[in-house]
Amino acid sequence: MATSSRSDPLDEIRFTGPVEFEGGIHNNSVLYYFATSPFYDKTSNNEVLFQQGLNNPNMMQFLATREAFEGRLRTMSGLEFIVAQEPAETSPGAGTGVWVINKQTRRKRREGEEDEISVHSVYYIVGEHIHMAPSFADIMSARLATISNFVSNILPLSASVQTWSPSTGRVYNQPPMTTTGSNPLKAITASTQQQSQESRQRSDVGLPSTRDFEEALYLHEQYGDQYMDENPITGRPGEFHLSSTGRAKVNLSAAAAAKQLPIKLPTINTKVGDSPLTSKPTGKETKSPKTPGGPGKLKRRKSSKAAVTPS
Repeated sequence: MATSSRSDPLDEIRFTGPVEFEGGIHNNSVLYYFATSPFYDKTSNNEVLFQQGLNNPNMMQFLATREAFEGRLRTMSGLEFIVAQEPAETSPGAGTGVWVINKQTRRKRREGEEDEISVHSVYYIVGEHIHMAPSFADIMSARLATISNFVSNILPLSASVQTWSPSTGRVYNQPPMTTTGSNPLKAITASTQQQSQESRQRSDVGLPSTRDFEEALYLHEQYGDQYMDENPITGRPGEFHLSSTGRAKVNLSAAAAAKQLPIKLPTINTKVGDSPLTSKPTGKETKSPKTPGGPGKLKRRKSSKAAVTPS
């Protein structure tokens, strides 16, 4: 009997055979036991061969053992149910008790070539229960649904550990640990309410006034172009100084002492008569020497007139 209604999908049904099934489940009866389940298809070659064995004495030999029954199925084409795996032996005289049955379609090929087999679904028998193995698409769909469920449960918890207020900004708190046996949903709800109440209390206490906002805006307009970098800054807004610029440190006491020393300036001549600009020339100033070999003043040669004797 099936533990679910007939309208449920086959992969969600766990079938248990009738109590009147005699002989138990063994090598020669496993296919007949599977034929009593809703997974069995009466249009398959298994049903055709079974009816032939009941009505034809010559075909009765194929119903005696599973090897003979499956050997006859391999000579036929069409839909069939065949044992794909027998129970594995775990110890002498004991095994897992798990049978694997394939629902498949066999297509005959040319002589000497292997048959073409298409597996439609897989079933396994554990003890007296028959289950249908889920498909790969069903497994992926179930895993994705599980992941989505966990993510949807995490989102409220992650949102409950963070709060924001104008005075403190965004604050993250450690979520409370749930004790063993407690309801996680109740713990998440209580944590959310507690965090919301604490957030409102912090906002009410630390909310800045309008004057604070005006002062912050004024400081930004006056000194907004001054920023901190890797070099530490000392002072206050408007009087920031770099504590170090990568150069050698200066001894402030020596620098202060050097500033206190008087600076000696050169003496300035204040006499008006001694100024070269106001003194009169005496004619005894030193003349510039003549350049040797330079062009001198050309002297004009006097010509003598000779006496003319009259002839």
